[in-house]
Amino acid sequence: MPDAGDSHGKLYLVPTPVGNLQDITLRALEILKEVDLIACEDTRRSGQLLAHFGIKNKKISYFEHNEVKRVPQIISELKGGLSVAVVSDGGSPGLSDPAYRLVSAAVEEKIIVESLPGPNALIPALTASGLPTDRFFFEGFLPVKSGKRKKRLEQLREFPHTVVIYESVHRILKALKDISDIFDDRPVCLGREISKMHEEYIRGTAAEIAASFENVKPRGEFVIVIAGNRETKR
Repeated sequence: MPDAGDSHGKLYLVPTPVGNLQDITLRALEILKEVDLIACEDTRRSGQLLAHFGIKNKKISYFEHNEVKRVPQIISELKGGLSVAVVSDGGSPGLSDPAYRLVSAAVEEKIIVESLPGPNALIPALTASGLPTDRFFFEGFLPVKSGKRKKRLEQLREFPHTVVIYESVHRILKALKDISDIFDDRPVCLGREISKMHEEYIRGTAAEIAASFENVKPRGEFVIVIAGNRETKR
């Protein structure tokens, strides 16, 4: 629960469900009900979640294209004593979204930052993949442009540990094609729509997984898990 004793407010990073709304934690709900302000990646999408749980606190938008303006505003609110929760469209704020810029600014201003554990797509995809989990590298999203994407995959090819990648529905087939070309027959697991009604894990080589979409248009959100290079010393 937010602290009232400090002159500054506290910044909370609150994970929200990537699919099933029941994945939200009791602690996350408590924080969202108690804070003065909720900074949302998309106020409409977060608004649906908040309405579902009867939370009516004030909301503002905070996303990649308004972060330059929003960070000073939110920091000012925190320095004024208000408590602020940051939520993304789904998962843990700060993973592949601009929340880290706000966190960095808060740390610089000596504002307390509290990050709650909770839902994300990374860990379920990794642990369900059947690939080694003792060490892994989280790449996040690959570059959009083909040349840069291939160059980055060439670098990742040498990693000795499992690699986890986020990819959008618009680029998933291109990414699988590039992975097939660069990683050859390396084992891959594709997680789709994690925690949602149509959750699915497809295992095989990147070429085999891509072929499974030959007669079915890809839909949803994807996590690609790739086996590490066993020939590289760990």
